[in-house]
Amino acid sequence: MGLLTNIIRGLVRGADRTAVPTTKRHGCRAAPKWKGPKRTGFNISGGRFVTVKEMVPEFVVPDLTGFHLKPYVSYRAPAGTEEPQTAKKLFMEVVAPQMEKDIKEGCFDPNNLEKYGFEPTQEGNLFQLYPKNYAR
Repeated sequence: MGLLTNIIRGLVRGADRTAVPTTKRHGCRAAPKWKGPKRTGFNISGGRFVTVKEMVPEFVVPDLTGFHLKPYVSYRAPAGTEEPQTAKKLFMEVVAPQMEKDIKEGCFDPNNLEKYGFEPTQEGNLFQLYPKNYAR
């Protein structure tokens, strides 16, 4: 097609249709849009902006001078050797030695299990245990 035909087609269809197709680099519609940094105050009448000290972010960063470790763990690092912590293992390490000691001394009282961390009621706990969830 000739140059004149392209010009006429551009005039009929509109200038946008003859432009070189460009890519859309803004992401899909579902992508979250960045709304800018959080405000550190508020506007008042007269067009003035008041900064609130409590709204200003404060970054607490430790002093790492002379620290020899890297701030990340490599994906090539070997897996850990410890077994996962279970309720039975925790009981055997923490409570069982205390109970054995009290049994040997003769001062063990099965009615006073609060001494070892047992809670008779589950009120106030984030996750309450029900009788069907107790170990059988």
